[in-house]
Amino acid sequence: MTPTITTEQRRARLAVRHHLANPGPDVATVASDLVGLHSSDPATVYLAARARYAGDAAGALDAALYDERTLVRILGMRRTMFVVPTADAALLQHGCAQAYVPGERKRLVGMLEDQGITADGAAWLDAVVAATVAALERRGEATATELRDDVAAFREQLTFGEGKTWGGTVGVSTRILFLLATDGTILRARPKGSWTSAAYRWTSTVRWLGVELPPVDPAEARATLARRWLATFGPATFDDLKWWTGWTVTNTRKALAAVDTGDVSLEEGDGIALAGDAEPIEPPAPWVRFLPGLDPTTMGWKVRGWYLGPHGPALFDRNGNAGPTIWHDGRVVGGWAQRSDGEVAYRLLEDVGTAAHALVEAEAGRLRTWLGDDRVTPRFATPLQAELTR
Repeated sequence: MTPTITTEQRRARLAVRHHLANPGPDVATVASDLVGLHSSDPATVYLAARARYAGDAAGALDAALYDERTLVRILGMRRTMFVVPTADAALLQHGCAQAYVPGERKRLVGMLEDQGITADGAAWLDAVVAATVAALERRGEATATELRDDVAAFREQLTFGEGKTWGGTVGVSTRILFLLATDGTILRARPKGSWTSAAYRWTSTVRWLGVELPPVDPAEARATLARRWLATFGPATFDDLKWWTGWTVTNTRKALAAVDTGDVSLEEGDGIALAGDAEPIEPPAPWVRFLPGLDPTTMGWKVRGWYLGPHGPALFDRNGNAGPTIWHDGRVVGGWAQRSDGEVAYRLLEDVGTAAHALVEAEAGRLRTWLGDDRVTPRFATPLQAELTR
């Protein structure tokens, strides 16, 4: 008989395994257990760690990312940046990012030729890539702006979405650096500004880490990622894993076939869990956390009704990007935003009761104190976040 795992049990697992009810011992463990912290928005990494680590999250992250380099910022699932333990970087590279390289290169070559920048996009691209790598070797680290002084081609502009409301131009530098990051040649080092800055310096992966990323068989890397994801985010559906990784249906099936799993019944339908993970766990004590936009928990599944309820339209933008959320006992109950004067404003979208409301108010105060003079504006505006900051 297929075991049933209730929504309440999924929420209990989420609370414990995502270090929301029980803080992690250090930021590296938090990043590892979550299979990476989203880093598309630089502030997300720090706010996500702060919600899961009782110590100086900002100081610990800076030390791990830039001094000890036990954490690294790298492209991974869904072409998205993540902060992961350095030991896991090769898994993301070979299990996810490397598969995007041929398509990214072909797309860029086509744009270069179609927009008249060159008649031979492949040869032009190879020359510019070589010049970029050489410039970084000379400088050690550099921003895209600084590299324009060394690589004249970086001043070229590409047009996209012509005639569309979302159309515009992007520098060739952006596409070249993204391609080099996708194939693991370079990565983002320390930003020029504060922890909220996205003005990263670029450097070679070998220079930053001291070694090349080790080779990993892509199928093995995908199986390991599937196992790790299920250990933290499971039980879940096939579509959840496919969406989270960005894999094809075939690669998702093959990855799961290499993992010891079992079928389970969820309220949403058929689910998958690691073998032996159907036994119930003890729910933790009541808890509340304010999570940032694009938090790895909020963005952890495609099928979100069991923890998001009806609140998606208020808390996600039209492209599916999550804004700042308030969580209570494994489900989303509201959202928050920081105003220009530093106040942490919030709105509960359902009645949570007096005791939980007191936890929410206390957490809002702790977050305001933690932010201090820093100001956080999510990269993607959501309806509720926009309303709270008017």
